[in-house]
Amino acid sequence: MKLTRIIEHCRPKDIIGNADIEIARLEIDSRKVGKGTAFVAMRGTQVDGHNYIGKAIELGASAIVCEKLPETLSENVTYLQYDNTEDAVGLLATEFYGNPTKRMKLIGVTGTNGKTTIATTLYNIVRHMGIKAGLCSTVCNYIDGKPYPTECTTPDPITLNHLLGDMADAGCEYAFMEVSSHSVAQKRIGGLTFAGGLFTNLTRDHLDYHKTFENYRDAKKAFFDLLPKDAFAITNADDRNGMVMTQNTKATVKTYSMRGVADFRAKILEESFEGMNLLFDNTEVFVQFVGRFNVQNLLAVYGALRMMGIDQQEALIELSAMKPVNGRFETIRSNNGVTAIVDYAHTPDAIANVLSTINEVLQGKGQCWTVCGAGGNRDKGKRPLMAQEAVKQSDHVIITSDNPRFENPQDIINDMLAGLTPEDMQKTISITDRREAIRTACMMARPGDAVLVAGKGHEDYQIIQGVKHHFDDHEVIREAFDLK
Repeated sequence: MKLTRIIEHCRPKDIIGNADIEIARLEIDSRKVGKGTAFVAMRGTQVDGHNYIGKAIELGASAIVCEKLPETLSENVTYLQYDNTEDAVGLLATEFYGNPTKRMKLIGVTGTNGKTTIATTLYNIVRHMGIKAGLCSTVCNYIDGKPYPTECTTPDPITLNHLLGDMADAGCEYAFMEVSSHSVAQKRIGGLTFAGGLFTNLTRDHLDYHKTFENYRDAKKAFFDLLPKDAFAITNADDRNGMVMTQNTKATVKTYSMRGVADFRAKILEESFEGMNLLFDNTEVFVQFVGRFNVQNLLAVYGALRMMGIDQQEALIELSAMKPVNGRFETIRSNNGVTAIVDYAHTPDAIANVLSTINEVLQGKGQCWTVCGAGGNRDKGKRPLMAQEAVKQSDHVIITSDNPRFENPQDIINDMLAGLTPEDMQKTISITDRREAIRTACMMARPGDAVLVAGKGHEDYQIIQGVKHHFDDHEVIREAFDLK
């Protein structure tokens, strides 16, 4: 594509060199630069791309997009100067990849918990209805059924637009995307046009990056502020920040609730580890999901389906056919009647919600064992809070490793244990080896008990000293239960 066309809707403040050149690709990673590349120098949280302009030119970059020009300019290289390349890169990428969100309907899901379940369930339902769709999620990206591995919840603007462009080229009518707070704050979604946005809930998370809860909240809210007038915004009226999210949006606002008046409502009639009977807008339906938090997730899905033009009966039939998302309240039953639950819960609120659901199903007829840890090189403040929530609603707790990353696993465990009282410690032990911790809980649980293995969910790896090692909670549980 001609560089003049790429910059048509995002004009630089200065152009040095020939703008009438062909660009084969955009890159923000200098290591991926090749002949005909436009390299965008970004000031990241860890490194400054301006330091790699020389390397990009050595590798064949034809154009450099930057905020500060190098002291020495190279011949046959075009320089585009912007006040902020973070603002520009999304717009440039959108243009380069053919403005994909003008060719299909993009629906974003944001909030602390539930994003993966909602986005994935919407994707599965739409495809089940015979409509081509794409998914951008924490677990995996998909283009009409074909998987593409993912590195983070919301990719960088160039990777994201490339993915969305491929979805549009494949004929996808819809794309569903998890929108992280990082992606909003870092303007990774810049240049995209959303047809709808959904808010799940807001609890403490990512304060290592956002520093304050208010900054975290405002990053989520900014997503709704950006929605166009012809979009819809669906928000959780049961969350105290639900109406804050949509107070300045131009989109059509709809609400969902389990407690009060709302556009979309539901309540639990009966539940077990196999599923729930729900009353959805005065219509009874059985779903294969468990827990109040999942009712709210399904309400968000239902609301989106209705706003997409799908009638109530068809929407409820589709919901009843869906299965839980990988690693989100997934149950594994032993031959002697112990139920293990694998869940991605990695915040205090998520652990509290999952344990509340387990105890509602148990009704005091079995004990609850919880195995959990906390991620390394992340918000340390939530570690004691996670341990406290685990102890509150469990009969036995085993504190163990999650993804220690570059931290000492025992230091993380000690941070969690620091939040417990001597009384709490009477039902708590720590086992650093996660495999041994899971095996211990599964072997000690009696028929009728439940074992929650929290924190990693869908992940099939453990990061230790920066190295990924294969580790799957599901596999360890099945080994402990002697299931083939």
